[in-house]
Amino acid sequence: MQLRLFTYGGSANGYKVELALRQLALPYERVEVEIFRGEAQRPDFLARNPGGRVPVLELDDGTNLVESNAILWHVTRGTRLAPATPLDETRAIAWLSFEQNAIEPVIGSARFWRLTGRDRDRADETARRIAQGRRSLAELDLALRDRPFLLGERYSLADIAVYAYAHLAGDVGIDLADTPNVAAWCRRVEDQPGHVAGPEPYSAPAHVA
Repeated sequence: MQLRLFTYGGSANGYKVELALRQLALPYERVEVEIFRGEAQRPDFLARNPGGRVPVLELDDGTNLVESNAILWHVTRGTRLAPATPLDETRAIAWLSFEQNAIEPVIGSARFWRLTGRDRDRADETARRIAQGRRSLAELDLALRDRPFLLGERYSLADIAVYAYAHLAGDVGIDLADTPNVAAWCRRVEDQPGHVAGPEPYSAPAHVA
């Protein structure tokens, strides 16, 4: 039995896991879950993740792993994408936390609302999150002023995690040219062997009238 990734093409959380799997040449079966048609709320999926969220990675023994950054940590363990030292492990955890606190909830949410028409009903909150996204990218820009990747010289899972949503900032009107270190880092990430573009556009059921 091979790995099975339950994901949704428009999810950048799913994209980060798929990017790592592709770059490590790990064989897996991709199972599309149309979350906007309620497929993640069906009993068979909730048995995998009671939270009803993608991605979920089913291991060879049938174990289901949830939460994108935890999955990312698992699949990169012992590989060239893993932190090289205990100190780098700690720094990687810090970057995964930064991504989930300062990137995904602000740039990710604002982007989802704007691209699917939901921003019309939450204009003030969308603007607030975009402003916070600018501050988060400015912080990231400072961190990258003297290093090519987040842990230093080596590309790692930390870069994959933060890149997944950070490189999409243009979709909410944030010009990465304003954070030139971030823009250059995105290009370095995209130059890595096995890189694939993503995530996919949101499917029709995601959009509101």
